[in-house]
Amino acid sequence: MADIIAETDRLILRTIGEGDAAEQYRLLNTPTVMARLGGVKELHEIEAKHAKAMATYAREGFSFLMMVEKASGELVGHCGMKKVDHPLAPNQGDHEIGWLVREDRWRRGYAAEAMRAVLDWAFTRIGAPHVVALTSEANEGSWRLMEKLGMVRRAYLDFTDPDYPPEDNPTIQYSLTREQWESSQ
Repeated sequence: MADIIAETDRLILRTIGEGDAAEQYRLLNTPTVMARLGGVKELHEIEAKHAKAMATYAREGFSFLMMVEKASGELVGHCGMKKVDHPLAPNQGDHEIGWLVREDRWRRGYAAEAMRAVLDWAFTRIGAPHVVALTSEANEGSWRLMEKLGMVRRAYLDFTDPDYPPEDNPTIQYSLTREQWESSQ
């Protein structure tokens, strides 16, 4: 049974359940949605990520979550938090937030709404001292949302990821401290 982590006006953010990989594969794993995230994934890759997220939640008390639209009950996104674990990142172990939203729900403010709830979870219940978010300069929608959330660009945390094409390098990072977040509330 999935745990509800947060509710917003329009969304339920809940832990990942057993059948969610197939649903994510069907609704979120499109060329457009995944364009800046390494491309469309195979079902077994999503299943592996979900297994890792469920293990992280059991061990750490946080992970990535499913974003469910209250009005329809449909999966509309994936968001949450994990520890930075990219081997090339200079800040491994930091709390990393992230999101993706299904294409037919873009430009409705769902990502911002979900991420405000994730930030509240990170800072008030998990006790993260700061969070980071990773993207590329080409992913303008992503870094604009980071800025809208009050995050600050941290160029000294950039790194090149050979698994991504040149247009998605370097990986850039933004961060937000608990104090910055609290002063904006």
